[in-house]
Amino acid sequence: MPDRKSKRKKPGIRILYLLSGLVVAFLVYFFSVAVDHPPKVEDLSLVKINREKSGDSVLFFGNNWLRRSESGLWEMGVEGDPFERGLAFGKLTEELLFYQETAFIEQIQELVPSKGYLKFLKYFTAWFNRNLDKHITDEYKLEIYGTSFSCSSLYNAIGSKYQRQLNYHAAHDIGHALQGLNMVGCTSFSCWGDKSEDSTLLVGRNFDFYAGKKFAENKIVCFCKPTTGYKFMMITWADMIGVVSGMNEKGLTVTINAAKSAIPFQASTPVAILAREILQYAGTLDQAFAIAAKRKLFVSESILIGSAIDGKSAIIEKSPHRSDIVFAKTNQIVCANHFQGEAFAQDKTNLENIAGSDSKYRFDRVNELLQEDAEIDVSDAAAILRNRYGKDDRDLGMGNPLAVNQLIAHHAVIFKPEKLLVWVSTSPYQLGKFVAYDLNKVFSLTPAEIAANHEIYTSSLTIPADSFLYSKDYLDFAKYLEMTGKLKAYTQTGTPLPDSFEISYIRCNPQFYQTYSNLAGYYRTMQEPEKAYRYYQQALSKEVAGQNKRNEIRTMSQKTEKKIQHAHTGN
Repeated sequence: MPDRKSKRKKPGIRILYLLSGLVVAFLVYFFSVAVDHPPKVEDLSLVKINREKSGDSVLFFGNNWLRRSESGLWEMGVEGDPFERGLAFGKLTEELLFYQETAFIEQIQELVPSKGYLKFLKYFTAWFNRNLDKHITDEYKLEIYGTSFSCSSLYNAIGSKYQRQLNYHAAHDIGHALQGLNMVGCTSFSCWGDKSEDSTLLVGRNFDFYAGKKFAENKIVCFCKPTTGYKFMMITWADMIGVVSGMNEKGLTVTINAAKSAIPFQASTPVAILAREILQYAGTLDQAFAIAAKRKLFVSESILIGSAIDGKSAIIEKSPHRSDIVFAKTNQIVCANHFQGEAFAQDKTNLENIAGSDSKYRFDRVNELLQEDAEIDVSDAAAILRNRYGKDDRDLGMGNPLAVNQLIAHHAVIFKPEKLLVWVSTSPYQLGKFVAYDLNKVFSLTPAEIAANHEIYTSSLTIPADSFLYSKDYLDFAKYLEMTGKLKAYTQTGTPLPDSFEISYIRCNPQFYQTYSNLAGYYRTMQEPEKAYRYYQQALSKEVAGQNKRNEIRTMSQKTEKKIQHAHTGN
């Protein structure tokens, strides 16, 4: 006689088998789409070739080279087909690749200290970027694949070498989709005609992508001679073949500025890869817009394009769903982190960004600075990029996102496209000297001339370092950053502040609202609401970086005030 009890179990067992099968099927599907498969390369013989050292410091891989300038900048030349370029990039920068990846991972761990959440983010990122390679052309996948051969195996737990390299190219996009991390907030501008000192096109930009101090230590000025498209230069770092700032041999410049985006559901084309394609294949504004229009981004971005052929600049504004191009009505144009064109005039996300963020303030400030001189030259452009003050020269405190110079810049750059001249800032931030490169000269250098290890920048065109770098204020700012790190540690561990810490901390940066907000956060954690409330109020008395940030501080202040009232009433 059949066991009735076992019969009753069968439906439950069938459901369990079904669920198990679904889980297995999901995992198979997950890993089939989430793990990026590298492109196929028939001949990998170049991988076995080692780089060579010439003299004390110049490295060669074939005709590709890397050297360290006395300015502190790394300078590199790469050429050939996509895989060879990528392989050369990786071989020449192997130590820098490891340092860069370590610095980036350390910054992520600092921002997200929970190991459990980091593990979740690993799988989320893999899932989110599951179709990333479908939105990158074969040329750039081959180049990234070539670079990946020189990556360290130490971080294979995060992902394969190729997968990590591919995903890092979307870091800028993810960073500005999560603007609460304060990783991005760039400013750029351009002028020409009667607004330019010599009537030719001039472009200036700050690249305010912050991923920790170590991340910005090894900037690379890369000069590329691809087998297809135009020769170009870009300011980059090890593991980044995409473009954030660059100029090609036709005098077309590309700089990218993040705009506020809705939270994306999956990756598309990283903006740095789009910018690279424009720089390599466009010679005019129309050609640049045509390339931008055919690519789908997963975040919103403004791309300032300067064109020697057109004799002016324009801004390509692009969201995941729309593209627009904005032309100036005068001989100057300014780009911050919001859209200006008609296509986004009624866009809710853009309007909220203008009303709530620091973008419009910086936009207005650059326009104000441009009006201080009838004509702008390269030195004027550097002064604008270095400006630390607010509207009407108000003291914002040091490091305020309302300032053009937020003291977080990875680099600043100035272009004179019609003369193929580019000035690149040296560390720290944009405060060090700007060194000038003449692309006509650099692209004509032979391997023998590179091996001679002479400086390749044009020293006579150097813009001196900012005098602020040698001031007491700068020393105070350095001390402020150090003390901010300590305050964060004290807050996390609940450690009492050392004697006179507060007084010293405030003296380092007394006009910056964040000084007081940081102290308020500490005392709120320490269950001392009266002190926290007092510091929140002091923060609100300063120039706060946008209405959203002011509302955030005000909300915390109100919550703290209620806590004080409850303590006094005993409720």
